[in-house]
Amino acid sequence: MLDFANRLKQLRKEKKLKQTDMATLLELTTRHYQEIEYGKVNIPTLTLIKIADYFNVSLDYLVGRSDDPTRH
Repeated sequence: MLDFANRLKQLRKEKKLKQTDMATLLELTTRHYQEIEYGKVNIPTLTLIKIADYFNVSLDYLVGRSDDPTRH
C-alpha cells in the first residue's frame, strides 16, 4: 500500500497538482484523498484505473508491482 501512496504522491507532484486538484478529479473530499495518499485507506479498482489513465501509467507501476511505468 505504501508503494502506491508514494507513487501517487510522486506522480501528483510531477504534474504540479495539489491534493485538492486530485480530490476534485476523483470526485472525493480532500480529506479522503489525503487518506489515500497517506496509505490509510484502500481505494476501488475503478478509481485506480482512473488514476493510472490520468497519469498514463500502468496499474502495476501505480501499485508498486513494477518499476516500468509504461503500459503494455
